[in-house]
Amino acid sequence: MTSASTGGTSITANPAAEAALKAELQPPIRKFRPDRSKRSLPVKIAIGFGLVAFSVLFIYPFIWLISASFKPRGEVFDNKLIPDTFTWENYIRVWQEAPLALWILNTLIVTVLAAVSVTVSSAMVAWGFSYFRFKGRSALFGVVLATMMLPGAVTMVPVFLIWNSLGQVGTLTPLWAANLFGSAFYIFLLRQFFLGLPRSLFEAARVDGANNWAIFSKIAVPLCKPAIIVTLIFEFQASWTNLMAPLIYLRDSETFTIPRGLKALLDQFGFGGNLNWEIVVTASVITTLPMIILFFVAQRHFVEGIATTGVKG
Repeated sequence: MTSASTGGTSITANPAAEAALKAELQPPIRKFRPDRSKRSLPVKIAIGFGLVAFSVLFIYPFIWLISASFKPRGEVFDNKLIPDTFTWENYIRVWQEAPLALWILNTLIVTVLAAVSVTVSSAMVAWGFSYFRFKGRSALFGVVLATMMLPGAVTMVPVFLIWNSLGQVGTLTPLWAANLFGSAFYIFLLRQFFLGLPRSLFEAARVDGANNWAIFSKIAVPLCKPAIIVTLIFEFQASWTNLMAPLIYLRDSETFTIPRGLKALLDQFGFGGNLNWEIVVTASVITTLPMIILFFVAQRHFVEGIATTGVKG
């Protein structure tokens, strides 16, 4: 071994240390990625044609639904995207035939409460599994994940008996209150994001005097914002379109949510009813639009939450 003096400081020349230093100073090796600009014209045309074909395949049912909502009763099922007889009457009658505004309000209450409660509770449980070290943590987390294996039909009757004993059957409470205890899927999703955060951030905050709640709410949650937004969107969509729970717990039309109300409209105007299908399809368009608007508004956060696997820079 040799030593050299630089500015009065003695530095020992260690081959292993020098090799490690050179490795750190070298620029990172970039992975090979194919240049998309070099694709041949036929390949680009084929890809574009496939994307357009699949887009039309998925969009066509909704376009047909919108078209049918502007048709009179006798032309609903003529499969023409441009109506022969264009009318706005269906959008006036649907509000007169059913308390659609009340159903939308009930659904908003349920979806907001369900989405917020399950996001907060799942994030807290996921943070506990990712940050704290305790005996049996992995086994307990495995039990939480195992609950995803239980079909909803298995717990349907016991859960109904619990809410019935509490006198909540016929109210909106059973549609969202169970989310106060979190969801195994969202706990798993959020835990993976929390595990991707560097623990040194939390240790530094603890040295500065931050408690567990401050570390969770002011550091961990903001860094996992994409995952939080994805959880909110998933649960909002699931609660907005949930039909099974309203069918079980709701009795009065004044407490109906949108899916339960559409079922009532289908019974009244669809099969076995008056066959006024224009009312059913118009109500379907009105109740579907909020989900489409929500997706376009939150699309950037949604894609970011799905794609993000590490710490945001």
